Amino acid sequence: MSTDGGVRFDPEAIRALAQILRDTDLTEIELVEKDSRVRVARTAAPVSYQAAPVPAPMAVAVAPAAVAPAAAAAAPTTASGEIDPKHPGLVTSPVVGVAYLAPEPGASPFIVLGARVEQGQTLLLIEAMKTFNQIRAPRAGTVTRILIESGTPVEYGEPLVVVE
Repeated sequence: MSTDGGVRFDPEAIRALAQILRDTDLTEIELVEKDSRVRVARTAAPVSYQAAPVPAPMAVAVAPAAVAPAAAAAAPTTASGEIDPKHPGLVTSPVVGVAYLAPEPGASPFIVLGARVEQGQTLLLIEAMKTFNQIRAPRAGTVTRILIESGTPVEYGEPLVVVE
């Protein structure tokens, strides 16, 4: 195997680099020595996510007096019932990963429904490529909706939380 400079590398060294890729789950590694370099890359195995089945909500009779507060809570939705992507308090996922509402299993969650949060406060974590990304409140307010469950995969731009 030849590098950019025409220098030949030991096949055992290349096998060792490939083994490092397998051991560390990396997809690429590059070794540079003086004016030569070797790069070993592999394609990552495709990741598929299967959404957990969501139980259908139970029908509940609502008295006319209770309709007004429910309408206020539904304010960030469009006429079709979807979350309004232009809502100023909507927090969306900046990355693809797995969302966690608590810093570790068994710990208290960062937020609960109805909690008061300050701008910049951590709302949840998203693990992407073995890195935990803090998702912070874009403004101070009250958490009116939590749209994900802890441990669920999320996509880029997916609505996570609404802060009113």
